[in-house]
Amino acid sequence: MTANENRLFFIDAMRAWAILMMLQGHFIDGLLDSVFRDPSNPVYAVWLYFRGITAPVFFTVSGFIFTYLLIRSPKNGMDNPRVAKGIRRGLQLLLIGYLLRLNLGGLLKGEVYSSFYLVDVLHCIGLSILGLIGIYLLTAQKKKYVFSLVLVSTTVLLFLFERTYKEWSFFFLPDFLANYFTKANGSVFTIIPWFGYATIGAFISVLFTQFKNHRYLYPAAISIAISVGYLLIYQSTPFFTAVYELTGLGFLKLLLTNNYLFIRLGDVFVVFAVFMILRKLMTNKTVLNIGASTLSIYVIHFVILYGSLTGLGLYRFFNNSLAPEIVVPGALLFMIVCTFLALQYNRHEAHIKSQISWGISFAKLQVVEVKDLTLPLLKELVDRLHLFLKRVLRTVRS
Repeated sequence: MTANENRLFFIDAMRAWAILMMLQGHFIDGLLDSVFRDPSNPVYAVWLYFRGITAPVFFTVSGFIFTYLLIRSPKNGMDNPRVAKGIRRGLQLLLIGYLLRLNLGGLLKGEVYSSFYLVDVLHCIGLSILGLIGIYLLTAQKKKYVFSLVLVSTTVLLFLFERTYKEWSFFFLPDFLANYFTKANGSVFTIIPWFGYATIGAFISVLFTQFKNHRYLYPAAISIAISVGYLLIYQSTPFFTAVYELTGLGFLKLLLTNNYLFIRLGDVFVVFAVFMILRKLMTNKTVLNIGASTLSIYVIHFVILYGSLTGLGLYRFFNNSLAPEIVVPGALLFMIVCTFLALQYNRHEAHIKSQISWGISFAKLQVVEVKDLTLPLLKELVDRLHLFLKRVLRTVRS
């Protein structure tokens, strides 16, 4: 493989595609009038199906990228510098996820609204990164295939039993923890089963790392991805039906009521195949920059669409009220604006952070100066007050 191929540009392009699909998906889903949500309409049906692919692709690619960088390090276990970076990244995503759900109006009234504790995609990706690190550390001293085996087993188990644990209330946990496992309180995403896409992405990255110098890597990978995708999309349900009829296992009966996780995983493999086929066209600098700016794009879109912090987002004013002729070009404009702002931020990120750092340092300096000026004055006032009270008490006693 060449250096460019080793960088796997098609993965960055997949991430860029997923974040753009997320932008238009959130915009249309949030603002399109309910009158036009007709599944029998072929245009809406196609849009709805592809919208369902976005999150699985995003989680899978996130697991792929993090693990690909993690296992490329020659060091193992806690000595791997990617472990510490990953822990920081995971905690950072959790923090940002909660900050985006803050409401300044509530804070000014001394309240934290219940929506602050709901779990969204950033929380789950952050926790998924921490989970991948945990699996990596637990298997670091084992044979190499153990890591891959645990990753695949995690995906299969989470997907097989999703219909079972979906009914659990997790009442024994505080709400802010239960929100990671159940949507009963309003969480948009939950760590289970979505961690399963991150682990399968991690497994695919292990395969790419292991065979990265193989002459026929891409022809083999494309063929396997298409085959696995086809089997999962069209044959997984008949397979589980046959196994259920043979064994009578209850969890398979529940799974057959909605086998969407395995079908969506098949879609993910097909998307992988398409982007690998088109990998020679995936080296555009802007596309790669978009793929590297997903966090900035997500934060900006959350602020504009949902009114993070202020509550004054588009969703508040146009919730389920726009016609297709308005919402479709609006979604395109929304994608352009969010992407442009994110790319501008990333271009000037170092300068912005230096200005913020300077502002914080300046504020600290001012606090120290005020402290140095006021402490002697306060001390003198305390001494005079103490002397005054002594005189008053002496007079009273006399």
